[in-house]
Order: sequence, then C-alpha cells, then structure tokens
Amino acid sequence: MKNWYLTIVNSDRYALSDLPLSQRFQVMATLSFMWTAIFCASTGAWLWYGELVVAHVLLVLGLIATTATFQSAKRRTTAATRTHNVNNR
Repeated sequence: MKNWYLTIVNSDRYALSDLPLSQRFQVMATLSFMWTAIFCASTGAWLWYGELVVAHVLLVLGLIATTATFQSAKRRTTAATRTHNVNNR
C-alpha cells in the first residue's frame, strides 16, 4: 500500500514526472476532481439506495394494503349479495 501511495504522490516516481510542473499540476488537479466526483457519487448513490429501498418497501406495503382492502370489500359485497338474495326469496 505504501508503494502505491508513493507511486502516486512522489513526483520522482510517478509517470507524470517528465511533464512540466504546471502541466503536472493541471493533470493531477483534474484527476483529483475526477476521483472526488467518483467517490462522492458512489457515496451518494449508496445513501440514496437506502432511501430508494425504503420508498419501494412503502410502495409495496401500500399496494398490499390496497389489494387487501379491495379483496375484503369484494368478499363482503359477495356475502351481502348472497344474504340479500336469500332473504328476498
């Protein structure tokens, strides 16, 4: 791990050492911005994933409750219809 770190930050060892200092800074600043964006997006996606899961669970629970309500109402209507038909005979 230490060798990887030195390969990146040690200006004598990394591949950009042949570039002029200003270009080396520009390339490293661009790479730094890129990796910061990648890590921030990854962390945000991970945190957003949790919210996304909660939203989907709530949606499914809502669908289950709605389905159960309509099925219960259908059974009551069917039972009431049968009772009504039996009483009218």
